[in-house]
Amino acid sequence: MSEEPGGAAYRIEDLAHRSGATVRTIRAYQDRGLLPRPERRGRANVYANAHLARLRQIADLLDRGYTLASIKELLEAWDAGRGLGGVLGLVAEVDGPWTDEEAARISRAELDERFGGRHDDAAVADAVELGVLEPVVGDEDSFLVPSPQELSAAAELHKAGVPLSAISSHLRELRGQVEHIASRLLEFTTEHVFARYLGEHPPSDTEAAEAASLVRRLRPLAQQTVDAELARAMRMFATRHLRQHLANEEPPEQRKEMRAVEIPVGTMQAVERLVGAEHVAEFVTAATERELQARSLDRLAANRRNHSIIDEAP
Repeated sequence: MSEEPGGAAYRIEDLAHRSGATVRTIRAYQDRGLLPRPERRGRANVYANAHLARLRQIADLLDRGYTLASIKELLEAWDAGRGLGGVLGLVAEVDGPWTDEEAARISRAELDERFGGRHDDAAVADAVELGVLEPVVGDEDSFLVPSPQELSAAAELHKAGVPLSAISSHLRELRGQVEHIASRLLEFTTEHVFARYLGEHPPSDTEAAEAASLVRRLRPLAQQTVDAELARAMRMFATRHLRQHLANEEPPEQRKEMRAVEIPVGTMQAVERLVGAEHVAEFVTAATERELQARSLDRLAANRRNHSIIDEAP
């Protein structure tokens, strides 16, 4: 078609070809109010560069995870003069990498060598399913490694004697727990930090820029907090586990005599509510030792008083 004074003019088929959308999709966007109606020229509908730009914006927002309803609201805000630059900058900040680690590439031969030289297709399939490895299009003998540190950890565990199937199972379990932690951290920061930017309407450019700046500042805190708490928990549980193991290895004559004692159900439930189920045994032991120490002190004090009375007798 010929150029219009304000720029290019397209038939719907041309617009579909240039934008990558189908004719049916373009008409659906028009019906939902996402795309302005074309200009009518005689018997033909004419689309302009503005329609092409709008279709590309919609595709970009869909790729970022927005729903069509959310996109409509954003585009309406843009049409009202509030702009999309700040919002897209915020989206880019959140979508960006949350780690400084860079992906690496590894050949199948190198991968086999790192895991004992064995060609294990099942283990590789597991790793691909988990996203530890990503196939390289056009190169069946290479993989992309999104996190080389994670792959190195798996290699060290395997070298230490852990089966690959056990490593995959553990990663699946660990991933579920870590995703729960990430979800809770996100809820926490949303409630206390980002709630003011997530109202009923899209944020302004200024608000979106402020939110993006906060994301940059707070992003490292999640990993720092989890690293610190993981180190604390590992030290606590590793020390406790080692002590228990060493206690079981002591000669029989050095082991403390253990005896089962029945505790009322109500008392146990009260203790669980107080310290948590995992700390009940530790609490009961500490409480018992404290009571024994208190009674020993009481006996010593009583003996002291008795001696004083005898010494003061005529």
